[in-house]
Amino acid sequence: MPLSASGVPTGFFRRARPLAFGLWALLAVSAANAASPAIDACASAASSPADSLVDVPFDLVDGRIYVEAQVDGAGRFRFAVDTGASGIARADARLVDALRLPRIGRTGNSDGVSTVQADTVRLRSLALGALRHDDVVVITRDYNARQSADAAFDGILARGFFADGLLTIDYPRRRLSFSRTRSLSPDRPGSLAYERPFRIPVSIGALHVEAQLDTGANVTLVLPQARYDAMPDAAAMTPDRLTLSNGDVDGGRTRLQGPLRIGALSLSDVEARVSTRFPEVLVGAHALQGSVMMIDQRSRRVAICAATPRVP
Repeated sequence: MPLSASGVPTGFFRRARPLAFGLWALLAVSAANAASPAIDACASAASSPADSLVDVPFDLVDGRIYVEAQVDGAGRFRFAVDTGASGIARADARLVDALRLPRIGRTGNSDGVSTVQADTVRLRSLALGALRHDDVVVITRDYNARQSADAAFDGILARGFFADGLLTIDYPRRRLSFSRTRSLSPDRPGSLAYERPFRIPVSIGALHVEAQLDTGANVTLVLPQARYDAMPDAAAMTPDRLTLSNGDVDGGRTRLQGPLRIGALSLSDVEARVSTRFPEVLVGAHALQGSVMMIDQRSRRVAICAATPRVP
């Protein structure tokens, strides 16, 4: 083999230089990737990409979200979006009457305190834009008996309706979107893991607790009595009744200095409802109205992003 003056085989440097350059480039890219922080979950919170399966406006009444959906291929029916409701959907009695849907059975319906029996009906299809579920059995009852006229609805889209993708609720822009291509991955800062839907860590002042996110509850915060008793900054409680799906329970109102921190959202001087019977801390619709909320049930993660309030 021919040698160079240094005794190294000729052609070695010609082969080694490209190899060394390729190795250097690989190490440089790896270092750059390691140095680049993961994209925060809230960075794209307010965007509505072209690949969204659903991107629709919504009305907001007393904190609750209302969208227009189709049932059995008919109508533009008003549905509330309720992350506190299990299953796929609910049907109000007026929708059942309008479509002449026959009752097919009965099942229990819990509001966290009590359980009542309710009729069930079958919907051939339920669709919000291109997101559709077929052959859906849902609970039906008169949900509007104690609602004002502007808050009345035909049904409820529950959390199971959005189970196979990323749901984004942009309160300031009044838009709801749903995508099966985007996600909240565990490596994205700002996303919060949950075990039970949708219980995430929150803080109230120095107290750290788990709280349920419920877009269907027209309150800011609900505290069990024991949690209220542990709050050093709580104002005196005014007796009041707490209205739940299956009836009212004894309770009261108070105010907390806070701050109440939910993900990237921070609230002060928070009105709280207190009950001896309600079993857990609940963050309701009034607390979320300045946020963009994202829920990915595939990865079991939630992001609550602060947003600039929309100018009316």
